[in-house]
Amino acid sequence: MRDTKIVATLGPASTDENTLREMIKAGVNVVRINFSHGTAQEHIDRVNLVRQIAENMGVYVGVLADLQGPKIRVSMFANKSVQLANGAEFVFDTDAATPGDETRVGLDYPDLIKDVVADDILLLDDGKIRMRVLSKTDCSLRCVVEQGGTLSNRKGINKLGGGLSAAALTKKDMADILTAAAFEADFLAISFPKSAADMYMARELMRNAGGTNALMIAKIERAEAIPNLEEILDASDGLMVARGDLAVEVGDAKVPALQKKMIRMAREKNKLSITATQMMESMISSHVPTRAEVSDVANAVLDGTDAVMLSAETASGAFPVETVRVMAQVCTEAGLFAPITLDQDMMNQTFGRIDQSIAMAAMFTAYHFKANATIVMTESGSTALWMSRFNSGVPIYGMSRNIHTLRRLSLYRAVTVVPMPPEEMSSENASSIAEALLMKRGLLKLGDLVVATSGSTMGKIGGSDTMVVRRIGA
Repeated sequence: MRDTKIVATLGPASTDENTLREMIKAGVNVVRINFSHGTAQEHIDRVNLVRQIAENMGVYVGVLADLQGPKIRVSMFANKSVQLANGAEFVFDTDAATPGDETRVGLDYPDLIKDVVADDILLLDDGKIRMRVLSKTDCSLRCVVEQGGTLSNRKGINKLGGGLSAAALTKKDMADILTAAAFEADFLAISFPKSAADMYMARELMRNAGGTNALMIAKIERAEAIPNLEEILDASDGLMVARGDLAVEVGDAKVPALQKKMIRMAREKNKLSITATQMMESMISSHVPTRAEVSDVANAVLDGTDAVMLSAETASGAFPVETVRVMAQVCTEAGLFAPITLDQDMMNQTFGRIDQSIAMAAMFTAYHFKANATIVMTESGSTALWMSRFNSGVPIYGMSRNIHTLRRLSLYRAVTVVPMPPEEMSSENASSIAEALLMKRGLLKLGDLVVATSGSTMGKIGGSDTMVVRRIGA
């Protein structure tokens, strides 16, 4: 089985029903709704279509709503783009209404002028163009082009080393949170958080909008977020290693080590992790990836990430289904070589809750008994989350009657999502019902050894207090 999950961004290339169905068949576990593009109604329609297709297929696909955040961009050019030569001077100003040319352009974020000083480095279009600030006035920045190229409408601007004061949540983000709550997003990704306060605010806004089931994902893409990583993670349910903007701010060379640090920290804190940006970039226009991309995905899997993410590859690329299929194959193959260090990883663990202790005991027992499966009957998904933080080599079947929990489980590493029947059951017969269901699906057979966890009070959140070890049919 494939442990690492796949998040695919929806867009023009992945809007029709047949393509979405084939992408889910190929391995998509979670779809990403990118609020940087499209209208609220388009997003709602896409989510409804995905859930309808998933229901017809008998699978559970999570929905990640990704806020745009304070993306700082240039305004529009009279001819849509300009060519900037090395050594040329260029001006950014607050006149966003007047189309730009080869000498100047307006800013959609005028406060950029306040945030920079002479000799600061500005990086445009994901670092493709580099400028150094020469001087500034109250309403303009005079720069020299150090690395030129083509600059087109609405391209982003980053400051090398970070330090921009833009708030993490914009008015647009607040409106988009209402939309995310309306289509019951399972995960909400917050762009450019600098501190725990940004995450707490997003959580409160989502709750007030009625989105009480959404898990909060912090997108780590600002230089300022790195020293505050632990507090941001404590205030979140998971993080996204957003390597694009992060690399522009801290430098490409620092990103691989930061990726490993973030994934490791997330696992240690029982949080989720998603690795994103340019994972299969060449497959936007090619039906095969580069060897470097294959290695990149495989390394993220070996790092222990919960999911790898596709952006333009599935949103606007020519081969969305094939890209998902190739990524799934890479994840599966890499997962075969993931190290199993369960005993070592558990040595320094301390458990403050009964349900967490049950989860850890089940993992330890399943690993040492070489069980065929771990069955997790869960209301909130917490027990399955704790188990998924460790690699035991034993399949984990996350089973619930709660539709929101089933969708959340779709992102958890190494957890296979299986719905429990809707009828009432007791703690005495829950395990046998779960085993019968898994046997019917061909996931278990007579004679298999299983470790199952459940609560003595069915339907109670945080109530897992029972572990059963049994051989099916014995």
